Amino acid sequence: MSELDATDRRILTVLQKEGRITNADLSERVNLSPSACHRRTQRLEEEGFIAGYVALLDPRRLGRPTTVYVEITLQGQADELLDAFEREVARIPDILECHLMAGQADYLLKILAQDTEDFARIHRQYLSRLPGVRQMHSSFALRTVVQTTALAV
Repeated sequence: MSELDATDRRILTVLQKEGRITNADLSERVNLSPSACHRRTQRLEEEGFIAGYVALLDPRRLGRPTTVYVEITLQGQADELLDAFEREVARIPDILECHLMAGQADYLLKILAQDTEDFARIHRQYLSRLPGVRQMHSSFALRTVVQTTALAV
């Protein structure tokens, strides 16, 4: 695996914000020939620096403007319990993110819902049935101040 140089970083910075940019436009933006830019981009993909390309959807336009963060504390920390919880949480279609945490809660979930009634449905249908849950705290985001998928490179 190679190290990232300044040109690689410029390529990654542009691609994070404009994933559909043509190779010709990308090469111009990072001051490379199109063939050299294409080779570098391929290498960054092959080496795993670029994990994939996606379309970022607007949750409001899709009727899911309500962001809910759910902190979950389990009854214990046994591997079997963690594995069972993670297996089940991965099956819930409304969960965008699930993180194993250090601190008060064991897991932090990010869920997008239509509104509080829709979150109540998600809670009833899925969250309340997760294995090993001792405690659950939900917080509703009032407004998103900063949101990005771009990493500083």
